[in-house]
Amino acid sequence: MTDLPNKADFAHVRDWVFDLDNTLYPHHIDLFAQIDQNMTAYVSALLGLSREDARALQKQYYYDHGTTLNGLMIHHKIDPADFLEKAHAINYGVLSEDLSLGEAIQALPGRKFIFTNGSVKHAEMAARALGIFHHFDDVFDIVAAEYVPKPAGATYDKFMALHRVDTKHAVMFEDLPRNLLVPKTLGMKTVLLTPRDENHEFVDAWEKRTDDDRHIDYMTSDLVGFLNALL
Repeated sequence: MTDLPNKADFAHVRDWVFDLDNTLYPHHIDLFAQIDQNMTAYVSALLGLSREDARALQKQYYYDHGTTLNGLMIHHKIDPADFLEKAHAINYGVLSEDLSLGEAIQALPGRKFIFTNGSVKHAEMAARALGIFHHFDDVFDIVAAEYVPKPAGATYDKFMALHRVDTKHAVMFEDLPRNLLVPKTLGMKTVLLTPRDENHEFVDAWEKRTDDDRHIDYMTSDLVGFLNALL
């Protein structure tokens, strides 16, 4: 693996699929930290737990069920719309327009998608703050996935079927190694976005790449540099 791509490896790609959080914007901006705090507060209020206990349960659901939301729906039958609204009540002002990223995405040949375990509203707000929303053909969110998050295979199948994606001509960019397992088995190229600092406060141990992650084709902490190397 290398930070710089071999252009020939991507010459066949016509569908470019991007996760949102910690992918289209870098980890160090910590936008997701706001969502993380909101989810902890939600669990605490729902179950009458201390912040520490609520956060531990939140993270356990995230690990076990792909998202905290999925765990809360399974175990506590919560209203997902209410959860998403409260989780994404954040300040998008920490993001700034990224002209270089927009130009790189626009220059990619073919279609571009955002595929997120968050909501369409969250994806649109974040992508608009970055100045890149208009470069995407569509957003596939947790509602479209019927609240079954990545890394569930059925959710990738829904996305691919909806947009008639030929996985042999597609690539996926993600910040979580386990969310690239299914794309790799489907024949997609896989690119892992990593923090500039691997000891980043909001990266749990299981979220980091290991030497056993052979399903990852490329890694980079610089999305713009990576995309520009393909042009």
